[in-house]
Amino acid sequence: MWHATLLIAALLTPLAALPAADTPKPKPNILFILTEDQGAHLGCLGTAGLQTPHMDALAKTGTLFRNAFVAYPVCSPSKASIYTGLHNHRSGILNNTVNYHVTSSKLTPAQLQNPLYLRNRIAADIPTLTERLRDLGYHQAVTHKLHVAPVEKFPYDEFLPNPDGQVMRRFLQRAAAKAKPWFLLYNIPNTHRPYPNSDKVKIRVQPGEVKLPAFLPDTPVVRQDWAEYLAGIEEADALVGQAMDTLRASGQLDRTIIVFLGDHGPTFQHGKMTPYDLGLRTPLIIAGPGIQAGRTEALASELDLMPTLLDLAGAEVPRGLHGISLRGVLEGRANPPRHDFIAAEISHRGNLPNDGMQERAIFDARWKLIYREKTDPPWRQVNADSKQWPTWGNRTYAETVRVKEQFPEAFRVLAGLDPQNLGGNVPALELYDLQSDPDERHDLAARPEHANQRDRLYAALRQWVRDTADTAVNPPPETAR
Repeated sequence: MWHATLLIAALLTPLAALPAADTPKPKPNILFILTEDQGAHLGCLGTAGLQTPHMDALAKTGTLFRNAFVAYPVCSPSKASIYTGLHNHRSGILNNTVNYHVTSSKLTPAQLQNPLYLRNRIAADIPTLTERLRDLGYHQAVTHKLHVAPVEKFPYDEFLPNPDGQVMRRFLQRAAAKAKPWFLLYNIPNTHRPYPNSDKVKIRVQPGEVKLPAFLPDTPVVRQDWAEYLAGIEEADALVGQAMDTLRASGQLDRTIIVFLGDHGPTFQHGKMTPYDLGLRTPLIIAGPGIQAGRTEALASELDLMPTLLDLAGAEVPRGLHGISLRGVLEGRANPPRHDFIAAEISHRGNLPNDGMQERAIFDARWKLIYREKTDPPWRQVNADSKQWPTWGNRTYAETVRVKEQFPEAFRVLAGLDPQNLGGNVPALELYDLQSDPDERHDLAARPEHANQRDRLYAALRQWVRDTADTAVNPPPETAR
């Protein structure tokens, strides 16, 4: 009898008194700040002569990764790694492609048939982060440049000019009017050459206060060049501050995930388009609701950003990605998934007398192995900004050549960057202990006392080649002694 009484009472209960059905959790907004050609140089990381108060403040509110690396240290391939979560030998973009910063419907027939655009592009069967977020209902925009292809695989709603507070504010207003979560790729170009020319404009960074990497010649000209690079970072820092102020003013800070990343290292020898630490290591900060503040030594790759952002947005992470979700690290979970190794690649194919040298690197947070094929003769793609003064303001290349007798080690490093013009030697195998040798000056690959480390990393490299189907290289079963 009491069952019937409860049933009648339930039927007579007003609908408003009934427990509400579970409603989907609102998707977070995503502000992805990407600086071009900025290595791991921040005030909070102790970079001498540099002040980055806004980047440092962001690092205090989120997780700062001390061991973050790109998968390919040049612009288009690095961006492709972010967008796909796949190494470039799988995604298809192995060198820089053309930059069409417009919707695909606005491309001309000539642009669509550009040979570089047709050759360097993401494979049709690979979904991009932009496509995934579109399907999740995000309103999306990108500032300054796209620099990946084909454009139709990046269905941004808006292609915006250079970043500033007003550009971002108007974008947030349009996204709010659509009542959609938003994704903004906030490309900042100030850290790319040409840097601020201190012969013509005043910069705050003083050449006498900077600390040069040990592989650069310590001359006034090189100090000036490095100081100008840091001045570009300070300009970018001001834009980060503008972006954060705009986000706070919009009232959306507490529901926005913020990613800050440099897309690879700067244009100095051992930097951009090389497998050394200056080229591969970048700043990475992730902040937002539920993300712990602090520093982590966990290995991270830019390949991890697509699965991490999809995971934080409550979406299914595609299977078969080369990156992993860092959500467990960000939320401070016990024993989260982690990398044992980070790998990177460079393919020097293109306009060269041969197919170009192949370079691979694998790193375990202390030890790094570099492996190469097609090194005899060594031919490398050398970006114009890595050597030219008139267009790109590179002071260091010519200065290193000028003082080669005084700084022979610095010239040896530069000759390895540009072997076809400077007669440099490029070893097939290198091993470095970054704990004792952060500037990678002492190759330990041939040292018997380090054979165990060399062979351990070499075995991991061969496994990575198999796991990721890297058919461009074929490391033999044993390392060359």
